[in-house]
This record gives sequence, structure tokens and C-alpha cells, in this order.
Amino acid sequence: MGNDTLDEALLRLHRTGPEHEGWLSNHAPMATEALIRHGHADHVHRWIDDYRDRLEDVPRGIAPISPEAWRDPLGDPVRTGDWLAFFDREVRAAPWRDVLALWWPRLLPGIAAGATHGVIRVGHAVRALLDQETPARVAELGQGLAYWAARWQPLAPAGRGPYPRSDPRAALDAIPRVPDQRFDIRNRLAQLADLAAWPQAAGAVPGAGPAPDRLREIVAAAIRHHLPYGYGNPVMLVHAATAPAAVLRTLPALPPSLVAPSLAAAWAATAAVTAAYSPRTPDPASSTLHGAPGAHRPPGAASPPNDPAAAAPASPNDPAAGAPTPTKAPAPDTSVFAVEPASEALARTNDPARGASCAAIDVAAGLASAGSLAPDPAEIFQAAVDSGDAHAIKFADAAVETWRVIGDPLLLAASAHTTALIGRAD
Repeated sequence: MGNDTLDEALLRLHRTGPEHEGWLSNHAPMATEALIRHGHADHVHRWIDDYRDRLEDVPRGIAPISPEAWRDPLGDPVRTGDWLAFFDREVRAAPWRDVLALWWPRLLPGIAAGATHGVIRVGHAVRALLDQETPARVAELGQGLAYWAARWQPLAPAGRGPYPRSDPRAALDAIPRVPDQRFDIRNRLAQLADLAAWPQAAGAVPGAGPAPDRLREIVAAAIRHHLPYGYGNPVMLVHAATAPAAVLRTLPALPPSLVAPSLAAAWAATAAVTAAYSPRTPDPASSTLHGAPGAHRPPGAASPPNDPAAAAPASPNDPAAGAPTPTKAPAPDTSVFAVEPASEALARTNDPARGASCAAIDVAAGLASAGSLAPDPAEIFQAAVDSGDAHAIKFADAAVETWRVIGDPLLLAASAHTTALIGRAD
């Protein structure tokens, strides 16, 4: 992605802090990278203009952090300004890959930092750097690492097993829910330690085969999981997919010794967000989209001919590089996407969240049943862009990226559903 617009945007955004209103993350650097990657460079500066008013200035530091005394300020948001200055020095003084290799294992146990936005911001920065190394992108990696360090937050420990493995979809369905889902993510994650089933759920990393493939299937499972469970908190449940997607994007830049712990931490993050924000019961209106026979296309299924990216060779730095070229497969029966009209579903529920979910499912079903092999990925991403919402954009980014390798149209339908459920940005 050699577009100068990204560097211009990052230089604008590096004059702002990583959070606003005390806890809310600055999504602009992440959304900007996703917009440009999907061909919307001309939209970036307008999007930033609309988003910029909510942001705050770079926080001031208190005292410099030395390379030898980094443990004490780790996870202290009051030291955010100091962490920003520290990592600005670090990425100027050493190659960015060396800085990442040193700090990734230090920060990985605190992957929940900033509701996982620390690792997500780093993942977007690394993906951009793997495309093209520029000073602005190196600086963005430093800002992402600094935010992660300032908000570093460990999860309740995972069990050590050995545990029987399951597929990611079944593993997600089996995640225990925290009992009190009324408060913010810090309160919810604190409850994990009291769940008897948590150590096994977090420790039993699902799937088999190479770590990148397992991680990609975890991302895909989290995207599909959003269809029946996103009605509870559609914004926060997005991170069950975007956090492991960020780890997957970072793997090509990491030493091989860090791949296995990265997989384990990514799964723990997905499990934690799922436990914190998935309702106990799925939305019944999603049953056809969520579980219809044939809805999940296996790896190797054909990509739709109207996806321009499907015909392009994978970047050598893309985690998907080296994947087998998809082969032609019979078109799926798109009737599996038919669901009850929203008007009928709304008439059966007094729950506004489920009513909104029903309406969003209609959007997803309409796109998925348009008669093509799968929904048009450009149309799916455009819907997220039109919403203006950063979470919808990042979720669509992960869904389209994963679909290009796995080929399951349900991933695109899930993105359409999520965009409609989140609604337009304020």
C-alpha cells in the first residue's frame, strides 16, 4: 500500500492522543489504514475531518521511562505521555522489527489493553509497514506500542491443559459468559477469574495445523459468531474478531519463536471478549444465516468474479501468501440466506436490540441472496464506509480479508449485518 495519503493522514493524527474522554480509543489511525487498503484513499481526509473534533491533544509526560525501568509504569495510563515519548525514541534508534520483537512478548500477556485496541493498532501499523516502510508508519508503530504499554491489562490466567481441541466455532459457542454484563470491559474481564470454566476455555486453543491457519479460522469463527450474538453489544463484540486479526497481520514480522504464544494470546483475547459481550442466548432470527447447511464454504472454494482483489496475487508479506489458489466450486444455494422479514420479526419482540438485529439480518440476507456466488466484497466494505463508523469499517476489513482466503460468503453477510446493527456514526 504505497499511497502517500496514509502517511499524510498519520502525520495529522500523530498530533492527537491515543484516547479521548478518558477511556475511548482513537480509532482514526486504524480506520484510515483500512480505508486506504480497500481503495478509499479519497475518503480518508474527509473521514478524519468528521472524526477529529472528538480527539484530544497528545498527553503530557510526567517523567522519562528508561529501558531498564519499564516494568513499573507498564499498565499505568497516567504515564501515557511518557510511553509515547519512550517508543518514539525506541523506533528512531533501532530497526522497527527489532523493537517489535523485543516488546511483543512483553506486551502480549496484556493483550486486553484498551479493550484490545493496543494490539489492534499495532496490527494495522505492521500491515502498513510490511507494504512500505516510511517514517510516518514507523512512528505509528511506536504510538501503537505506547498505547498498548500504557493500558497493558492481563487476563485471568488460562489453564495449561492438555485439553481436547475443538473447531473454533464450537469452542466459541462453549465459552462461559460473565454473570454481570452491565458495566464496562474492565469490570467484565475482572469476572473471568471467578468462572470455573474459564481456564480450560482460554487454554484450549482450537483448530489444527499451522498457526496462521488456526488463527485465521479463529477470526472467521468470531466474525460468524457476531451474527447471532452481536445484538447484545454490536460494537464491543467486534473486537473478538479484530483483535486476532491484528495478531495474524503481525505474524510475518515476528520471529518464529513468538508464533505459538501469539496464537495462544489471540485466542485468549477472543475468548475474553466473547465471554464479556456475548449474550447467553442467540438471536433466533439469525438461525438460518448462522447455521444453514452449506453456509460455510470450505477453504478452496471459488472467489466471486466481481472481486478485483481476488484476481490479484497475494503480497509476499500477506499472511495469506502461499495459500493454494482457490479452485472453481459449484455455486452455493443462496436460498439458505432467506430469513423472516424484519417487520414480522419486529412484531414478535419488544426487545429493541433484537428488533434492530432482525432489521440488520434482513440487510445481510438481501445482499447474500442477490444471486451471485457471494455478496460483492466492495459493496460490503462500501456499506461500512457509508456508515462512517470506525468499528464497522474495521470489522468489514477483517471480514473481507478473511473471506479472500477462506471463501465463505457468510463472512461478508456477517459484515453487512454488523454494519447495519451498529448504525451510522454520530
